[in-house]
Amino acid sequence: MRPTKRDELVEKATDAFYRHGFQATGMDRLVAETGVSKTSIYKHFRTKEDLIVATLRLRDAHIRGWLFRRIEELASDPRDQLVAIFDALDEWFHEPGFQGCMFAKASSEYQDVKHPINREASDHVVRLSDHFSAIAARAGLRDPDAIGRQLALLKEGAVALATMVHDRQPAREAKAIAIQLLAAAATESSD
Repeated sequence: MRPTKRDELVEKATDAFYRHGFQATGMDRLVAETGVSKTSIYKHFRTKEDLIVATLRLRDAHIRGWLFRRIEELASDPRDQLVAIFDALDEWFHEPGFQGCMFAKASSEYQDVKHPINREASDHVVRLSDHFSAIAARAGLRDPDAIGRQLALLKEGAVALATMVHDRQPAREAKAIAIQLLAAAATESSD
């Protein structure tokens, strides 16, 4: 299916917001970077914030699709897939253009928990956590919901640290912690 003009706008705006941030990317910059006039942007989106929500939804679908597919490619066993989360992150951290988590940026720029942008950012982490929990359940680990939340915490922490210190090592360090966490959950579930 051929992308619509709206889809193309959202994709280009996603790139601009990821590179420059949400507040720093004004309408003039969006026009320049997307090649879409303000009139056309407002034809598709009532406000800049509506466009930001659309970009976050696109980014969420892209990141989750990539991450879930990649961990399945790296490992077939559910427990190994939970470890592979951090191998996938390590690959991402080494990509040119890596600039951290778009959702962390969104929640820091829109801190009101009732704001649609903040909610979209937090929903992304919940969806990741839920997926990790489902894998933990398939692995037979004790308290898979807690494991899913803890792995999401490790993932988000690794991304934040990789961004802040401009170091790609946090994925490997988070992987070592995840291995210990999973070993403890497996031991406790066999008691």
